[in-house]
Amino acid sequence: MRANPITGDFKVFEAIKERNSVRSYSSRPVEEAFYRELADYIQSVGYGPFGTKPRLKMLDLKPLDKKELKKLGTYGFIKGARLYILGAVKDRPGAMEDLGYCLENIILKATSLGLGTCWLGGSFKRAAFARQMDLQAGELLPAITPVGYPANEASPAERLARLTIKSRKRKPWSELFFGPDAKAPLDEEEAGPYHDPLEAVRLSPSASNRQPWRIVKDETDKFHLYLKESKIYNRILGRVRLQNIDMGIAMCHFAMVAREKDLPGRWEAEPGAPTLLGLQYIATWSG
Repeated sequence: MRANPITGDFKVFEAIKERNSVRSYSSRPVEEAFYRELADYIQSVGYGPFGTKPRLKMLDLKPLDKKELKKLGTYGFIKGARLYILGAVKDRPGAMEDLGYCLENIILKATSLGLGTCWLGGSFKRAAFARQMDLQAGELLPAITPVGYPANEASPAERLARLTIKSRKRKPWSELFFGPDAKAPLDEEEAGPYHDPLEAVRLSPSASNRQPWRIVKDETDKFHLYLKESKIYNRILGRVRLQNIDMGIAMCHFAMVAREKDLPGRWEAEPGAPTLLGLQYIATWSG
């Protein structure tokens, strides 16, 4: 893995706790100062932990003609959004995780500016947005997010979506984090200074709120990250793997909060990481 510098000029853990998926947006345009700050931040985001640098674009729908606007859509999931952030990556190992890692960094920055966002992986007209992205050879457009001020009231469709997927509900620590034997749950006190980075993982958004991440803390205080994959769900979009994007989101949360707490470390692939039945190894955080 190459170096994975990650920016963060705001209160990261606060943004993680504050953020929620916004599907209904106000007609109020994003203020020029905030737009410029977010655009500059997008340009500052580099490589993900697996060495992929996503190509990112802020798309403003206002200048588009009616014919092109009709081609774009989010199947009723999003209402009133004018701005979108699009993220493209080369189709290679680790690209989904890197896209999740880098785009979530930007989403948290947007949250700190008082802007709403919503991860969209399987619920947008991919071909139409891909044309706006001008995809290059070998690239995929795995995910996008609207950006803007939340509407004063959620639409009926948004309220139904939140109720259906229970978007604010998270699994308890006992189902996500484990001690060295990978069986006994990791007690919150046993996490030590890494309590908040782990809690940030627990609070991460995920496709259909499936929360597929599992972490094992070993005797040397390394944290091994695994994917509990739902293969039918994760592979329904072919080369776009939504749950691998989720893993990148979790890695971003852990890394950014660890850095905020001045905890050393980085995500690396470790050949000696434990092999666990039913789980796919992703990476290890080593201090």
